Amino acid sequence: MSEVTSKWNWEITGQTSYWGASLQELWSYRHLLGALVKRDFLLRYQQTVLGPFWGLFPPIMTLVTYVLVFGKFVGIPTDTLPPVLFYFAGIILWSFFNNSFSGTSAIFRDNIHLFSKVYFPRLVMPASVISTHFSTFLIQLFLMLLLIAYYALFQGLSLPVSAHLLWFPVAVATTAALALGLGLLFSVITAKYRDMGHLVSLGVRLLMYVTPVIYPLSSVPEKVRWVVQLNPLTPLFEAFRLSLLGEGTLTGAQVLYSIGFAGVVLVVAMLLFNKQGDKLIDVV
Repeated sequence: MSEVTSKWNWEITGQTSYWGASLQELWSYRHLLGALVKRDFLLRYQQTVLGPFWGLFPPIMTLVTYVLVFGKFVGIPTDTLPPVLFYFAGIILWSFFNNSFSGTSAIFRDNIHLFSKVYFPRLVMPASVISTHFSTFLIQLFLMLLLIAYYALFQGLSLPVSAHLLWFPVAVATTAALALGLGLLFSVITAKYRDMGHLVSLGVRLLMYVTPVIYPLSSVPEKVRWVVQLNPLTPLFEAFRLSLLGEGTLTGAQVLYSIGFAGVVLVVAMLLFNKQGDKLIDVV
């Protein structure tokens, strides 16, 4: 009798690799990614009166608080931009980064019931978190565009030149990559050391104050501006406002710094996540 050799697409073993799943395997789980995004979307907005528009409520309330506290009481300048547009641009990009990072950093804690029972490439789960929060970001961005249209038509706001619009995909994509990279890195750390989760939460809150969310970079004194410029998010927020509102302080070198920083963090975090992901199932 001749031997019959069995063939299969991939083999699941107890060994882990820094490279994780292949692109072909990740692509084969694209339907799972779509199902996870749909699940998160329905869990958040199903059986609600306003549905997805509830995603606008937190940033609007935050906007009102910022305009009253930082704009009226404290008097932080917003250059020549209307405070409503300036603050809202910072709020929606920060919300996207903060929610994506926080959700990704808690991947093992929130999904241990799936990781311990079903096999699938672990990177699918953080990708679904980023995709879910990106959909919310798009809803908030739609409101931002409506506000820009109102100020342009009735308040004489000057729209940015077409060349500035090129900064928009760069700012959003790099912010997503940085949130994903940092989230993957801290997901491994917080899975091993639970108390690190409290430090991560505190660190994110402090990070907002060295990110130009509530103030423009141009208003930071020269002697301490370098501290804010060390933050890789700073050029991204300035580029985001420049693309939408036509005003921002940045150079090409600063944007390249942010892109390089995000790229290095993402590569290192993915290698660590792939290597440690399956080992952490017994730890969480």
